[in-house]
Amino acid sequence: MEKIKAVITGVHGYVPEYKLTNKELEEIVDTNDEWITTRTGIKERRILKGDNQGTSVMAIEAVKGLLEKTGVAPEEIDLIICATVTPDMLFPATANIIANGVGAVNAFGFDLEAACSGFIFALTTGSQFIETGKYKKVIVVGADKMSSIVDYTDRTTCILFGDGAAAVLLEPTSGPNGIIDAILRSDGSGEEFLHMKAGGSRKPPSYETIAAKEHYVYQEGSAVFKFAVTKMADVAAEVAEKNNLTAETIDWLVPHQANKRIIDATARRVGIPPEKVMMNIHKYGNTTNATIPLLLWEYEPQLKTGSNLLLAAFGGGFTWGSLYIKWGYNSVK
Repeated sequence: MEKIKAVITGVHGYVPEYKLTNKELEEIVDTNDEWITTRTGIKERRILKGDNQGTSVMAIEAVKGLLEKTGVAPEEIDLIICATVTPDMLFPATANIIANGVGAVNAFGFDLEAACSGFIFALTTGSQFIETGKYKKVIVVGADKMSSIVDYTDRTTCILFGDGAAAVLLEPTSGPNGIIDAILRSDGSGEEFLHMKAGGSRKPPSYETIAAKEHYVYQEGSAVFKFAVTKMADVAAEVAEKNNLTAETIDWLVPHQANKRIIDATARRVGIPPEKVMMNIHKYGNTTNATIPLLLWEYEPQLKTGSNLLLAAFGGGFTWGSLYIKWGYNSVK
């Protein structure tokens, strides 16, 4: 009997309506559209506005759309994994809030935090639950409200991030398509270059930490850029070589949308031409865990059964990884 694999059978995304453009950022901090576009490729990003609006608000909309699109009842879902660095609260898990919000009363759930690599880590984790043969329908969500942890007086970070969510449905298959292989890596020595200084058990919230703006993203851009270019490109090339994939046989590179220069470097390392590289950074910026599933959602009409997809990401801490997927269905255009 052939080994059971997990295959993606549906994808859906959600982004807030409000667009924060580079022009608007020019009025907030000392920057300009040309500087932002040249260095990052970002033109605008979506921001979730309103009181009491957490990451789960976007994730619930993405999962509702996914269930409707695939014709799956919420009661059929076995597991929800939410990859996020901006949970609604420390507990309960945002995955459980999502399950309640969509009516997935039979599902258990948990959050997974691996910075910008989280969706790839969560997708690999979800696939292994399917491979046991015990679980039939697993939803993996990538969602972040990055605007909640961005300092809009810091011109080096506020230009980068946006809000969004997207989800995929995993189901079992014994056929040739599905999640084929993954290589995941982490290096905790990268902590000093990209982190949030306060809010955890090491440095709980206080008047002092709030006054010092220690609850926002802290990043040493040049160091992160150097590591990201090298690690994300190398791991993508490693997965490709391990699975005998070439520039000709890879249909799509699906890279984390952190910076256009990092995306371009990864494509060059694997030898993939620009027309095979999924990209929407210009519209959404870096939505952290949502970037890769949002790409799959937007490019879904161009995907075909058996398409070879190479996913790659790099995140703070540091984390990085790459995933090889054979797409499972012909999308309806």
